[in-house]
Amino acid sequence: MTTVDMLFRYERHPSESAMVALGNMGEIYGIRKVTVNEAWQTIRVEYDATRLSAPIVGQLLRRAGIDISEELPPMPPHDQPGSQPAPAK
Repeated sequence: MTTVDMLFRYERHPSESAMVALGNMGEIYGIRKVTVNEAWQTIRVEYDATRLSAPIVGQLLRRAGIDISEELPPMPPHDQPGSQPAPAK
């Protein structure tokens, strides 16, 4: 298993149904963890790269109703200092 973290920035706050869909993404084979940071308007998805690819993960988020504006560069794991991206402008 190859674990990869992808970080996405979204434009609008996700709707209630989109948040429910995000909560259910953990049931998708290969998705390990989904973390939403409302203050930074980002969603971090940890997934198994032997099962899924970055474009597929982005597509899953869009199908869930998330308005993805950009894919941010890979970041260190979120439990390490300095792992947060710059705030949205």
